[in-house]
Amino acid sequence: MKTNYLFTIAVLMISFQTVVAQNYDESKVGYYQLPQILQTKNGEKVSTTEAWEKIRRPEILKLFEDNVYGQVPKDFDDIKFKVTNQDKKAMNGKATLKEVAITVTRNQKTLTINLLMFTPNKVKKPVPMFLVINHRGVKTMDVTRMNKDGFWPAEQVIEAGYGIAGFDVIDVAPDNKTDFIKGVLQLYPEQLDMDNGMAALGAWGWGASRVIDYFEKDKLVDAKKIISVGHSRGGKASLWFGAQDQRVAIAVSNESGNSGAALSRRNFGETVKIITQNIPYWFCENYKQYADNEDKLPVDQHMLLALMAPRAVYVGSAAEDLWADPKGQYIALFEAQPVFELYGVETKLPLEMPSINKQIIRPHMGFHNREGKHNMTPYDWQQFLNFANEYFNQ
Repeated sequence: MKTNYLFTIAVLMISFQTVVAQNYDESKVGYYQLPQILQTKNGEKVSTTEAWEKIRRPEILKLFEDNVYGQVPKDFDDIKFKVTNQDKKAMNGKATLKEVAITVTRNQKTLTINLLMFTPNKVKKPVPMFLVINHRGVKTMDVTRMNKDGFWPAEQVIEAGYGIAGFDVIDVAPDNKTDFIKGVLQLYPEQLDMDNGMAALGAWGWGASRVIDYFEKDKLVDAKKIISVGHSRGGKASLWFGAQDQRVAIAVSNESGNSGAALSRRNFGETVKIITQNIPYWFCENYKQYADNEDKLPVDQHMLLALMAPRAVYVGSAAEDLWADPKGQYIALFEAQPVFELYGVETKLPLEMPSINKQIIRPHMGFHNREGKHNMTPYDWQQFLNFANEYFNQ
């Protein structure tokens, strides 16, 4: 018993040290230098959209694949869509509910993604669609609306004239260090043997791409106005998905923090070491080598945000969520501007992060830092809606 007790104490102490090791003091952030976005690996300056699209963008995408998120394979043999449930009078007649089974086949193995979606009945044309990468469980998206969760506020979105959809990440890669291989990686088992192979975040984005495959077939959806949304780990996946799949019009990252919207080189909040030690299955094997070695990373997160150009990107933060480093997220957004400027987009973000509960909307970029803790709330959603309204109507 004494041995077990001592072992337990030792484990707790290690876990405690892991949690408290990060820095929350701005004076201790220290000096860091970000990789140049508009300079190729050969040191050549990028000054045109053609050079960005043909040379630098593919370079950056490959660097993220090889060093952070892993590959996202795009080949499969077949995809089928089946509407398993439809209610044209959902939400007391305000919306149409559809439940859709999306079945993908590769090498005689199949995977089914269960899509849940509402579209507003008051809009008589295809609607923009918010697509949520949901890691909070299917109950969060209760289609009966008996359980109304502010994380997925379907009524609020429908009232604004948008559609809202989502899938549970368990369908493509369970959010578990052992079970994550039981989803889409059963279709691509070769990825598990690669140091830059697909991991959970990439798998979730792969699933979101298959949802867009369906949206392109649904006459109720404007497939040119897809808004990817994710919170926390889902926000990391939302950004990587948006970078990979250029059918995404707006990528929304809510409090995605380290390896999401926040700069890795900024010594504040969660670090590469902490995240790769505790949740290694989100990332490719290669990412571990940058723990306490962020300066050697050939990329940083401002480059991920820049991959959305000339489409739109929105970053949400919470003032008490220091773990996710709101300031580091804003700086990353600020440092992504030069790529948008290549396209003639005058983002003109202020140098200083806006005050709490003040939203900034600029062409193709937006940001807010609300009061409160780590969550996605109806307040956040209203900011997303404000931004989408501005972007699609400009």
